[in-house]
Amino acid sequence: MSAFVDPRACVVTGVEFDNPSRPGASITVRHLARGFGGKQVLHGLDLDVTAGQFLAVVGRSGCGKSTLLRLLAGLDRPDHGSIAFDEGEGTEQKRIARVMYQEPRLLPWATVLANVEVGLGPNRDATGWRSRAFEALSAVGLADRAGEWPAVLSGGQKQRVALARALVSRPRFLALDEPLGALDALTRIEMQQLLEKVWRREGFTAVLVTHDVAEALTLADRVVVLQGGAIAQDFQVNSPRPRRRGDRDLAHLEEQILSHLLSS
Repeated sequence: MSAFVDPRACVVTGVEFDNPSRPGASITVRHLARGFGGKQVLHGLDLDVTAGQFLAVVGRSGCGKSTLLRLLAGLDRPDHGSIAFDEGEGTEQKRIARVMYQEPRLLPWATVLANVEVGLGPNRDATGWRSRAFEALSAVGLADRAGEWPAVLSGGQKQRVALARALVSRPRFLALDEPLGALDALTRIEMQQLLEKVWRREGFTAVLVTHDVAEALTLADRVVVLQGGAIAQDFQVNSPRPRRRGDRDLAHLEEQILSHLLSS
C-alpha cells in the first residue's frame, strides 16, 4: 500500500441516483472495540449503514471518529467485534473501500493525471486505465490540468485531484476523513457541492468524519454523534437536496446536535 494513497449505486430515501447499477456497500458493525495504550477509544459500538447512504460522524476531539473510520476502511483492526459488508463478512474492505484525507497527499514528482492513476493500483495495466483516470479527472473539473504538476495547483484543486484519485477505481465505499477541513470557506462550499454531485452520480456509500456540524447536515442523509466510544445520538436528515443554507429544519437539527456536544 502506498504511503500517499490508500490503494484500495442504490436507493436512499429522498435521493435518486443517476447510476443505480453500481450499488454502494451496506455496512454492519457489531460490538466494535478498539483501544490504544490502555485507553479504550471505542467499546461496544453498533452501527448499520444502508447501501448508498451518506453518513456523517461528529463528536468532540478524541472521541474516536477517525479510529472508527480507519476500522471501517480496513486501515486498522478492532480488538473485538465485527465489521461486515453486504450482510456478510466475506467482502474484503480493501477491494471496495477508498479513503480521502484532509491532506491531498499527492506525489509531487508526478503529473496531475499520474496522481489520479495511482488510485487504480494494480489495475493500472488494465485496458483503458488511462482513459478511466482522465474521466475521473474530468468529473472533478480538472481535465485541462492533466499534464501539470501538483505544485501549481491551489489547495482546492489539489483536493479535487485527491477526490478523482479516490473515485477512479469506482469504490463502493468512500471514507472521508475531514477532507475539506483545511480549505477556505468558499472553496469548502464548492467542494461540498462537488462531493454531493459525484456521490449522487456514482451511488457509493459514504462515511464522513467532520468537526463541522453544518457541513455534516449539508452533505449527509444521517448524522451520528459519537460519545464515550459509542453512538450517543442518531439523526435522520430529510431536507430535500440540494440543501439551502439557512434552512430552518437544518438550523434546528444543528442546534440540537451542538447542544448535545456542548453539554457532553
